[in-house]
Amino acid sequence: MLVVTSDTVPGKRIVKTLGLVRGNTVRARHVGHDIVAGLRNIVGGEISEYGKLVAESREQSLDRMCQEASNMGANAIICARFGTSVMASSAAELLAYGTAVIVEDE
Repeated sequence: MLVVTSDTVPGKRIVKTLGLVRGNTVRARHVGHDIVAGLRNIVGGEISEYGKLVAESREQSLDRMCQEASNMGANAIICARFGTSVMASSAAELLAYGTAVIVEDE
């Protein structure tokens, strides 16, 4: 599945627009990771535990969005974006969304 943030794909033409697709995941922080993150916040440095959590969430959201597009018969997603929202004090949603299309070589 070709996924781009632009509204066109160089060298391709959009032959059909299938509609909005999205994939999301809601993740909660781990108490043990919060303790380590709190210590890193005091001494400084990258909080790799949260970085890993965000990366996994992003990939899962993208995978779910691509699966939805594939189920619609798309071979590409244009205008791909991410959004986030806080669901609870220790949980957040990561949403991937875009427009499912069928593209062909020009």
